[in-house]
Amino acid sequence: MRILHTSDWHIGRTFHGHSTLDALGGVLRALVAQVRDHDVDVVIVAGDVFDSATPAAGCYALLTDTLAAIADAGAQVVVTSGNHDSAARLGFQSTLLRPGIHVVTDPQTVGTPITVSDADGPVHIYGIPFLEPALLRHVWPGVRTQAQVLGRAMQLVRDDLATRGGRSIAVAHCFAAGVEPTPRLERDIQQGGLDVVPLSTFDGVDYMALGHIHGRQRLSQRVRYAGAPLHYSFGEGDKPRGSWLVELDATGLADVTWLELPVPRRLVTLAAPLEDLLTDEAYAGHEGDWVSVEYTDTLPQRDPMRRLQERFPHCACVAHKPAEKTRDDGLSYARRVRSARSDRELLDAFLRHVREGDGANERETALIDDVLDARTVAEAAT
Repeated sequence: MRILHTSDWHIGRTFHGHSTLDALGGVLRALVAQVRDHDVDVVIVAGDVFDSATPAAGCYALLTDTLAAIADAGAQVVVTSGNHDSAARLGFQSTLLRPGIHVVTDPQTVGTPITVSDADGPVHIYGIPFLEPALLRHVWPGVRTQAQVLGRAMQLVRDDLATRGGRSIAVAHCFAAGVEPTPRLERDIQQGGLDVVPLSTFDGVDYMALGHIHGRQRLSQRVRYAGAPLHYSFGEGDKPRGSWLVELDATGLADVTWLELPVPRRLVTLAAPLEDLLTDEAYAGHEGDWVSVEYTDTLPQRDPMRRLQERFPHCACVAHKPAEKTRDDGLSYARRVRSARSDRELLDAFLRHVREGDGANERETALIDDVLDARTVAEAAT
């Protein structure tokens, strides 16, 4: 049996104010092609289907069309809710879908599998929706962390599997021990580190399909994150996009292969002086990319975003990060003013104060001289 493991579609998410719906739609069509080309039997979506608990109408349309296309390609689908999803809204969607598309959002169903069979017998797929400890204490007394609720959930899975027998896959959305998150990207579902889920929690199944981390990760041969199918931050621009093709034979896990997905527009961070970025042919290959710029000029430059977008239409953010900081002489502004012996030195003292110790350059000094000379001439004429 062949299972395609994907997660974190985040339908409806924006990228620096730009809609990602069309780009994601193209990537998901490529994922459907993977299902068809590799004769996939089951597609698993491990949470964060939507980016918001209140997705717009176009988000529902993309989800419905994609799930229907997967079914038309010959695969069943198991979708679980993540911490971004509204379980109620995602669960409501399931009543409108055709047979063979399973949406798991109810914690009360944990431990009850969706069973799919092949020539080697049944494969039990245990979907675990995102479990909020505060909402489950009346059902599972004493649970306070993600580690505890997932421990309870996986015990229910193991207990049921001990009775049923056969091959098994579990699906969860969590922050597992040993992963490397993308800084400031994945919404934090930890509290002081207590909600990190130990790897041993996932013992007992042939394959554990995880969601929440946006980059692919292999925690063990049978415990993996597929990551998001689209880049949602510059911090993950170098991480590949794709899905895991999981193969089960008669005895359990046989093989896991990475299938690449297309990247609609590359993400790149460029660091150089602003004038180089605007004119140097070395950067011509990035004119069609999403671009984050860190310009390294000593001083802030005029209107950098507008100027950069003339060359890089998809420049999304700009930051001033000087390559070298001017050495601070330790003088206060008041002391600089008191030590100034002329108007020219007074203006230079002001510039050093507001520009972290960097005084007037040669061009600025000439301009200051012209202004002061003109004032002198004007005063003499009165």
